[in-house]
Amino acid sequence: MQLTGAQIIIECLKEQGVDTVFGYPGGAILNVYDELYKHKEEIRHVLTSHEQGASHAADGYARSTGKVGVCLATSGPGATNLVTGIATAYMDSVPVVALTCNVNVPLLGKDSFQEIDIAGITMPVTKHNFIVKDVENLADTIRRAFAIARKGRPGPVLVDIPKDVTSNKAEYERKTPVMPEPVSKTIRQEDIDTALSMIEKAQKPFIFVGGGAVISGASAELKKFVELVDAPVCDTLMGKGAFDGTDERYTGMLGMHGTKTSNLGVSECDLLIAIGVRFSDRVLGNAKKFANQAAILQLDVDPAEINKNITADASIIGDVNEILKRLNERLAQQEHKRWLEHIETYQKEYPLSYSQKGLSGPFLIEKIYEMVNGDALMVTEVGQHQMWTAQYYKYKEPRTLLSSGGLGTMGYGLGAAIGAQTANPDKQVINIAGDGCFRMNMNELATAVREKLPLIEVIVNNHVLGMVRQWQTLFYEGHYSATVLDDGLDYVKLAEAMGAEARRVKTREEFEAAFAEALECKIPFVIDCIIDSDDKVWPMVAPGSPIDEAFDEADYKNGSC
Repeated sequence: MQLTGAQIIIECLKEQGVDTVFGYPGGAILNVYDELYKHKEEIRHVLTSHEQGASHAADGYARSTGKVGVCLATSGPGATNLVTGIATAYMDSVPVVALTCNVNVPLLGKDSFQEIDIAGITMPVTKHNFIVKDVENLADTIRRAFAIARKGRPGPVLVDIPKDVTSNKAEYERKTPVMPEPVSKTIRQEDIDTALSMIEKAQKPFIFVGGGAVISGASAELKKFVELVDAPVCDTLMGKGAFDGTDERYTGMLGMHGTKTSNLGVSECDLLIAIGVRFSDRVLGNAKKFANQAAILQLDVDPAEINKNITADASIIGDVNEILKRLNERLAQQEHKRWLEHIETYQKEYPLSYSQKGLSGPFLIEKIYEMVNGDALMVTEVGQHQMWTAQYYKYKEPRTLLSSGGLGTMGYGLGAAIGAQTANPDKQVINIAGDGCFRMNMNELATAVREKLPLIEVIVNNHVLGMVRQWQTLFYEGHYSATVLDDGLDYVKLAEAMGAEARRVKTREEFEAAFAEALECKIPFVIDCIIDSDDKVWPMVAPGSPIDEAFDEADYKNGSC
């Protein structure tokens, strides 16, 4: 049947099982929005306050469900406002399809009103992108975009569509999408044999888990593997929940703000099994000294990650869930009692700890964990509060922590929380924000109110840019250049003006009461939590130092770091 390009876009979205899109209309994309109006019973459109909020919401929708998130924007500044969100998704391997509309084909390249080469701009931060100049190619291009976003290592794809293409007509025939199979052809038997030999020879193995294990849905096979190897487990920020954070083998996060147990254990192990990790600089510390006493076995779907930041002694390329299945089928039960006991002594000697006086970031996270019984979908912005949320909340399942890891995007969290709450209406979604991050995209609170989303926004308010101040204190002689935010902005009044419920708290008791109230509220609830400006994230590894030189508050105060 003959359909306009705009109609084809909507039909293709329905083909792909899309039930929600996030966006902001404008002149170039009006034909698409007119068709959305006609199909509003089938596809929910969430109007965000800013296009960046739409891209983060699509990201949060995707991370929390594993499905492709979709965002829409018009030409020019509408499209460029998506770029930060697209880059955020790219760095963390999140499947997002961004649909933008541009000026008419004859006007392209002529500096027309609101024209921009968004395909050129986003080329470095997408898996692939397209500009569709012929309506005959539109349906297949959209189908390819979704297939690419899902396949292998996921990521964002952009499709730019000139306005006249959305009004031109072409023949459309519905097609059922074929979901990609896990990448398995690259898994070589000789690599499996090598891995098994390395594991069987190891006396002090350590398992290091990243976001790839979450993306591949490898939790069940990972648990079996850990038990067979009989090894301790640490993770990255992106890997939270792939392995149960309440398990006795779990030692916490690795790297700059990882636990001393994880950092010391990895620095002493004789085999490091890295599952779906990219060995980022925040994990490695001094790359030349990272686990240099250990053989490294790396499992990853993306061959580009092998030997990129750390040289692996052996690797297996493919879907990590499929790799673990094959290893588990052949791996004999290992026994490393003495090694596990040694790691346990570190856990007892170096537990995460904080002052038990007054309101603090760690207290907030532990109290939230207690009051939701560990059953919430946690979202963060970026900074100290992000690290406290990673350290003090125990993630028992994958896709329960949504956070910008690779790009470190301040302003990510509230949009992502909107996407996550939209996708998971029966889950309690909580966004943990610093006051600096909240300012970045606090306009999205109006979106949450309009959509009647019962998400909770916890502002860890220290009146400074906390993580930058921490570095200024430790490494810049206390030169607090442009990091003080004590300007009298009243977040409670601001939240109430947008239609949300809000409370300000200064004590532990006040927070507990406010959070209990928030859990019963059916609309967005903001809690402004006043903490000390000089609270810090501990432990910490200084830039350029090896991870076994992590220091905590006691080390800092006694000058031993």
